[in-house]
Amino acid sequence: MRLLVLGGTLFLGRAVVEAALGRGWSVTTFNRGQSGEDVPGVRVLRGNRLEPSDLHRAVEAGPWDAVIDMAAYVPKQVLALSRSLATVSRRYALISTVSVYEGWPAEPLSEASPVLDCPPDADEDFGPPDVEDGPTRYGRLKAGCERAVLASFGRDRTLIIRPGVVLGPHEYVGRLPWWLRRVAAGGRVVAPGAPDRTIQPVDVRDTAEFVLNTLADDRMGMFNVAGPTNRDTFADLLDACKRATASDAEFVWFPDDVLLRRGVRQWSELPLWRTHPGVWCVDASAAFAVGLRSRPLAETVAATWAWMQTAPTLLNERSAEIGLTRQHEAEILASVDYH
Repeated sequence: MRLLVLGGTLFLGRAVVEAALGRGWSVTTFNRGQSGEDVPGVRVLRGNRLEPSDLHRAVEAGPWDAVIDMAAYVPKQVLALSRSLATVSRRYALISTVSVYEGWPAEPLSEASPVLDCPPDADEDFGPPDVEDGPTRYGRLKAGCERAVLASFGRDRTLIIRPGVVLGPHEYVGRLPWWLRRVAAGGRVVAPGAPDRTIQPVDVRDTAEFVLNTLADDRMGMFNVAGPTNRDTFADLLDACKRATASDAEFVWFPDDVLLRRGVRQWSELPLWRTHPGVWCVDASAAFAVGLRSRPLAETVAATWAWMQTAPTLLNERSAEIGLTRQHEAEILASVDYH
């Protein structure tokens, strides 16, 4: 299998490249070389997808059995790129997101759920501003990126992957790493909501394997990718962090309404905590039916902690927004509202 991976140095892109190389596939990455280190063993094409001359080199380096686009954010750009690659690649796999659904994060989702409206030639300014409990510009633009690829490759040659929350080694957003560092520090830890609230993150390595298996089986279409429903809870996540770090942390569970009154920002100050009912209700049964596997959550947590022991400090702009300050946490722990 000859793959062209657009991106391929960070998190899921890196996991895809490593897994493909492990299968003995020929992998070429196309990126600017600014976001992460190249995986040893790949053929590297340096270039900017916005530069026609750079893109021409990626076309000339073909043909490809498949293109995997890890960094599609602006429909207009994806439309131009996919049109150029349509003549030299059999298939195009786009890594999208569950944020493309109109109902995210307010309601349960399946592949049949309505998708946000965005034309395939939209630019980065398309659509209204984000709202807390509804559609985001990011999700709307991703929906446009999906339409752009479909316009270029057609349904028979397009694979669209819509992940929910992906965790594991090399995570640059910093959600699981924040929890691991906080739990490792020990003491009383603010834990959000109900301990038995179910969650369904999926391991980055399982996601990567599913992408490659689906391509190998020549199975096109659209798939939500998430962990199983009703298997793991938030308490399972924090307990796994405690075991992985050998911590003496004591979890103090605060109801949602208390945290909201205290001004705690969902999804960022307490990562992975969100009260909207659709966040952890993503139907991934179609993916499981064709081979998606989801390893135990404790394995994902332990592997992430092991990676963190030698990993560089997270510098991604999104990671700077993650986590409750110790002062804010102390104020919550001392809150009379809870007692």
